Amino acid sequence: MGDNDSYESRLSSADEAVRHIRSGWRILVGSGCAEPQTLVKALVAQAGRLRDVEVVHLLTLGVADYVNMEHVGSFRHNAFFIGANVREAVREGRADYTPIFLSEIPELIMSGQRRVDAVLVRVTPPDRHGYCSMGIHVDIQKAAIDSAKVVIAELSPKMPRTFGDAIVHVSQLDHIVWSDEPLLELPASKIDPISLEIAGHVSRLINHGACLQIGIGTIPDAVLGLLGNKRNLGVHTEMFSDGLLPLLENGNITNSQKSLLTGKTVTSFVMGTQKVYDYVDDNPSVEFRPSNYVNDPRRIARNDNVVAINSAIQVDLTGQVCADSMGYNFYSGIGGQVDFIRGAAMSRGGKPIIALPSTAKKGTLSRIVPRLNEGAGVVTSRGDVHYLVTEYGVAHLHGKTIRERALALINIAHPSYRKELLEFVKGKHYVYADEAVWQQAKNPYPGDWESEETFGDTEFVVRPVRATDERMLQEFFYSHDRYTIYYRYLGAKRQLGHKEAAHMCCVDYADRMAFGVFLRTGAAEKFVAIGRYDLDPRTNHAERAVVVGEEWRRRGIATFLLKRLAEYAKSKGIDALISEILIDNAAMAGLHRKLGNELRRIPGANAYSTLRRLSEEPRKRTSMPPPPPARAAE
Repeated sequence: MGDNDSYESRLSSADEAVRHIRSGWRILVGSGCAEPQTLVKALVAQAGRLRDVEVVHLLTLGVADYVNMEHVGSFRHNAFFIGANVREAVREGRADYTPIFLSEIPELIMSGQRRVDAVLVRVTPPDRHGYCSMGIHVDIQKAAIDSAKVVIAELSPKMPRTFGDAIVHVSQLDHIVWSDEPLLELPASKIDPISLEIAGHVSRLINHGACLQIGIGTIPDAVLGLLGNKRNLGVHTEMFSDGLLPLLENGNITNSQKSLLTGKTVTSFVMGTQKVYDYVDDNPSVEFRPSNYVNDPRRIARNDNVVAINSAIQVDLTGQVCADSMGYNFYSGIGGQVDFIRGAAMSRGGKPIIALPSTAKKGTLSRIVPRLNEGAGVVTSRGDVHYLVTEYGVAHLHGKTIRERALALINIAHPSYRKELLEFVKGKHYVYADEAVWQQAKNPYPGDWESEETFGDTEFVVRPVRATDERMLQEFFYSHDRYTIYYRYLGAKRQLGHKEAAHMCCVDYADRMAFGVFLRTGAAEKFVAIGRYDLDPRTNHAERAVVVGEEWRRRGIATFLLKRLAEYAKSKGIDALISEILIDNAAMAGLHRKLGNELRRIPGANAYSTLRRLSEEPRKRTSMPPPPPARAAE
């Protein structure tokens, strides 16, 4: 039936085509930037003859006049994902919202649970074999075309011809309307400083060879802009836009490490500008698949190292994520967030990430909250959340206690709200009564000082210590033998209790600083070394100390930490670093001499005082301060 006669026999005007729609039917409107606007306008123009027509869609950017007040009784909209064009109607009760995982919508339609009587869709003109392409949107449209009683197609020469499971034969189209209207476009948002900060933290979680799921918006675009140094990235995502193009064109994305559809960029729909539409046009390297394929967590997990980046409206202090409503007001939808969060979690080496600004409404509201707003729904459960990122850093929540979760989230909340958040969890007995994690709000987390370093033949992560590292620091302390404790603490020490460990981790990244060297296995970390300093503001000199775990010595870790502490302290305007070393700690004394640090014997004590000058013109002193008095062994 793909011959020219059958094709032309289906041609009609938009008005004639939509006259086949009957009262009481359910109509699916084609998605996003591929909305068939000519058909939608014709349908609304016939509102007077129709009653109780349900209009469903997965987010459209175009006209949605069927939700207008004057059409109540003729049409009622049901949103699988709420967009700006129908949000007011949903809020006022003139339209409905169906919360559902995007991966499950095609089956909802095909099973008849939400049967579709007619579908309005935009496709390419048929090729010489009679095949049209759904172009930039396949998502839930394919299920509707395959099961609807009536398929009305708007043929557009401006629709890109795409590959994968995007093909529909002209014989499946009952009525065809020619349209030369341009595709809708979704220009990229301007990247603001906060989004860029968030993107910086997210980008550090993405390794070479990662398989990306990334959405559309300011934060995703900012993340993509920071991945120019990554190699052999892959893409398996429900949607993408212009932000991916530089990585595709520059060869950062090769899809060579993927197990599923190796060498192919896999997506369900595209929303962006004409530039990205031109890229996917007639491009066999991009495969468009339906939502029940792309968003199936089991298929997602077949790829290793999946990094899924999604957003949220609110997160409570136990890790519950609200992403579709503001209190009782439904705002967007579940979409593919849970599909990809779970798929990434099941992926070997995968990282599910929720990224959001710490505040809303120009800083007047915290997005990290003691409890979700009344009426707010949980889209992603506390058990599903792994990484949560704001402009203040990364909180890794998976497998953590409620105490650890609360502290981690407070640590990346906006500084203005940390104290009240801490008081709340203290009142609920989630944390110790003397917790002071909010004090780490004095300065932003210095993410730029994170690095991956190789010592010997092993790769380690070096990063500033966070307040939430307290338990790891305790474990590190109790792993030491008595000689390490004696040399590090200048005497016998049997305990590193909560209060002391918390103080050591809750640095302010300026006057008090600590770097940890961590061995990372998957998402798990453990201390192998730590270096720290504490500033004496009277002298502008900081006392520093370094300890390396017994099995990791003689690899250059102590030298590295001493140098990094010096670099960081100098960047903060500190004039000198000092420390105390026991006389019989020959290894550390020798290291300081090798680094050119001054050593002086402390009168009356079995110890040296060392000095590392950082400034040629000290602000406080011009000579080495006298050594401190002898200290009693702890």
